[in-house]
Amino acid sequence: MTTLLQQVNDELGGLVAGVKRSLVQVQCGERGGGAGSIWHPSGLIVTNAHVVRTRTPQVVLPDGTRLAARVLASDRHLDVAALSVAKTGLPSIELGDSRALQPGQWVTALGHPWGIHGAATGGVVIGVGSNLPEMPEDDRELIVVGLQLRPGYSGGPLVDDQGRLVGLNTMMIGPEVGVAVPVQVVKEFLRDRLGSMRAGSGTEYPIAPD
Repeated sequence: MTTLLQQVNDELGGLVAGVKRSLVQVQCGERGGGAGSIWHPSGLIVTNAHVVRTRTPQVVLPDGTRLAARVLASDRHLDVAALSVAKTGLPSIELGDSRALQPGQWVTALGHPWGIHGAATGGVVIGVGSNLPEMPEDDRELIVVGLQLRPGYSGGPLVDDQGRLVGLNTMMIGPEVGVAVPVQVVKEFLRDRLGSMRAGSGTEYPIAPD
């Protein structure tokens, strides 16, 4: 049993270390902020809309580099925002499939709760979809998970057992119940909001297909 537990701990530790390479801080002045994930090496970052309190946030990369960010698009209803930083060759997160999640599956959330950089918390999926029993008056597509999302986890990655992005941490709705925006919703948001920008400006913001 000890050997099995050690193996599980080692695998979870390796998973978290891998995800942290694409985990950033999003800062908006002295008050407010959260986390985000590097979506593409060209400087495209995703986070929550409620994390981006100003039009000129700053992003802190895993190596401590601080960069000014530009808000490309933001949707308060979906609680998703896309940022851009002037740096390339960044380590992007691997994308998963939120539609494949099932209740009971293990997921891990990363962020910066209470200023602790690169913290992680784990739990199981409670439900995926819209009009869930935990959120009966909310028709958005959501992931409900059994874990604690303290302030600072917002906008950070929710990953599956392979370390792939399946959602963006958003909020707590109970003592041990958190909510995340599914990665499929994030993909649709990027296609809808950045597609026209790409056509109009010529700037490429690669978006993963379904």
